[in-house]
Amino acid sequence: MDARTPACTRFAPRPHRPTVSAAEIEVAGAALLADLSGALLWPDERVLVVADLHLEKGSACAARGQLVPPFDTAQTLQNLARLVARENPRTIMTLGDSFHDGDGAARLSPADRETLASLRRGRDFLWIAGNHDPEPDVSLGGTVAEEIFLGPLVFRHRPGGACPPGTGEIAGHLHPSACVVQRGRGVTRRCFATDGTRLVMPAFGAYTGGLNVRHPAFRPVFAGLAFRVHLIGDSRLYTFPAARCVG
Repeated sequence: MDARTPACTRFAPRPHRPTVSAAEIEVAGAALLADLSGALLWPDERVLVVADLHLEKGSACAARGQLVPPFDTAQTLQNLARLVARENPRTIMTLGDSFHDGDGAARLSPADRETLASLRRGRDFLWIAGNHDPEPDVSLGGTVAEEIFLGPLVFRHRPGGACPPGTGEIAGHLHPSACVVQRGRGVTRRCFATDGTRLVMPAFGAYTGGLNVRHPAFRPVFAGLAFRVHLIGDSRLYTFPAARCVG
């Protein structure tokens, strides 16, 4: 989904000590961490999840005559590489729209292609198909799927799909953002949105924006305003009930 608003050696896992830079979230009984970077961590399974990278969006825009700096892919992959170096996950999962269009992988620079290869090295890399990239390029390595079931969770691109009883959903696609008013001033930030059964992740890509959680697109996902948002601030996450958010 496009921006809508401005804005192999395997090591033993390290114990996680959540701080204000990560919000603890439980979905269908799974203990997850919403990270300040916009990624989702599942420490018990050593899984790192990112959504909506939209790699090569800059080159896609340039092809349409929209001249933007062509550095989005490098920046997004650098951000992901720093996170992987910090967390050392056993599995990396991308929730679709990893590329901005079906030809995006073919436009990768050699340096960016090598960065992706290094991220895959020594771990499982799972690509979920999105609406922008319905057939991810298998030449990049890793495993491609429409959705992935792991423990009590299903991971997919579009939220609001059918789930077996007792199963929680982790999805992307909507690029959630939220606006809250503090001291008379509205602040809009990317956010995680969850009701404990479904979680919609913010877009991770450098050239992605957000869709306000009060937009009608979220109505089929959550029952009314019975969900919470975890806003991504400059140095910490802030949690609010959806009812506190404004459109």
